Amino acid sequence: MAFKLEWSEEALEDIESIATYIEKDSPFYAKSVISKFFEKAEILKDFTELGRVVPEINDSNIREIFIYSYRLIYQTNEDTVLFVAIVHGKILLENHQ
Repeated sequence: MAFKLEWSEEALEDIESIATYIEKDSPFYAKSVISKFFEKAEILKDFTELGRVVPEINDSNIREIFIYSYRLIYQTNEDTVLFVAIVHGKILLENHQ
C-alpha cells in the first residue's frame, strides 16, 4: 500500500531557507539538494520504515532519513507520511512528549 505524502508548512519553510542559503554559493547545488529531498520523500511512499527512529524522540512513528548533511524528519500515520521538518544533522530536536 502506497502512503500519501504531506508536507507541513514548517518543512516547506525549511526547504526554502536551505535553498536560499545554498544559492548564495551555488544555484546549481541548491537545486540539486532540494531535488534530492523530494526524490527521497517519494521512496517513503512505499517504504515508510526506511528511516531510523529519531533518537532524541524515540517514537517509532517519528523517523528520519539523512540527505547530505540534513535530516528529513517525518511522522507516519495509518496511511500518511507527514514531513515535519528538515534540520541540519548536527541539530538535536527537543523532546516535547
